[in-house]
Amino acid sequence: MFENAYELIVYIMTALGIYDSIFRVFEVLGIEYVLRIIIVFVEIVVLFAFALVTIMFLTWMERKVVAMVQARYGPMVTGPRGLLQPVMDGVKLIGKEDIIPDKADRWVFTLAPFIIFIPALLVFIPLPFGDSLVISNFKIGLLYIIAVSAISPIAILLAGWASNNKYSLMGAMRAVAQDISYTIPLALAAIAIVMFTGSLSMVDIVTAQGGTWFGVIPKWFIFLQPLGFILFLIASIAEMGRIPFDFQESESELVAGFFTEYSGMKFAMFFLAEYAHLFAVSGIVVTLFLGGWNGPAVPFIPVQITSLVYFLIKTYAVIFFAMWLRDTVPRMRIDQLLGLGWKVMVPVALLNLLVTGLLVTAGVI
Repeated sequence: MFENAYELIVYIMTALGIYDSIFRVFEVLGIEYVLRIIIVFVEIVVLFAFALVTIMFLTWMERKVVAMVQARYGPMVTGPRGLLQPVMDGVKLIGKEDIIPDKADRWVFTLAPFIIFIPALLVFIPLPFGDSLVISNFKIGLLYIIAVSAISPIAILLAGWASNNKYSLMGAMRAVAQDISYTIPLALAAIAIVMFTGSLSMVDIVTAQGGTWFGVIPKWFIFLQPLGFILFLIASIAEMGRIPFDFQESESELVAGFFTEYSGMKFAMFFLAEYAHLFAVSGIVVTLFLGGWNGPAVPFIPVQITSLVYFLIKTYAVIFFAMWLRDTVPRMRIDQLLGLGWKVMVPVALLNLLVTGLLVTAGVI
């Protein structure tokens, strides 16, 4: 196992017999650090390309899941079974006119979509996609993810305020209230996992879930923390702002919420951030509670490939659940949403944390 994807790339280049010769060229020029920068840049490009392709696929998958629930076909015209529909969506959004309201704060209005999209991608950096397939194994990876995710509500508030639209501002205020209400139980549920592992590293958390009990039951934290898993999953869906928690853009009351005034590529940035967030949060759920990349070994296939496949299968299972939930459960009221967060989930998360602490201290777990 390698520490991160950088070491894996160096190992592959060395195995191919090209790394040493390339490194010597840069070393002779006295700029060997440039080679390291190039490798890191390649990692970033691959990650960005993976994120964009994943987002495009998720937009297609969402339509297909909705169609399945409603006994329809969904996209079927552009490409085989409509697979090129996301490409057509991108072409349409690029061609749309970018409109900024006259009385809007132009600079803040333009900046908000970028502020919400960039953190959605930064979350991927410490997320382990498989054995050795992580950009950077931060020792405080979980804390980093929670901190970066907290930037999104600020961007939503900026978008709502800069639009100079009462519906947009109300949607933004709802989003901030919702985020604060559910970040607390989400963090408390995650802290219980940290108490088991003694580490904030996402890789260490996955490693701690390797092996089985009695040779059959995987050592996934969902079995040790079933209540924590339920709390984290509910809080995650609320953080994503998806039905039944999509109050920041409830069309029956607020038109389209905080991005009512946005069009063209600015609207696309919010749209892309939503699906990037969906994949990232689902990946975090898998990493913390469902064993991450762990799964049965397959002979003659490198562990990096099998671990990536296991991670993606689990992640898309969580994504499918979130999509299915959206098409099945009706939207709550805003007072019910906040009441559930503060009156139910926070106390239950604290109780779960207390019980976990007692069990760990007593050496039971």
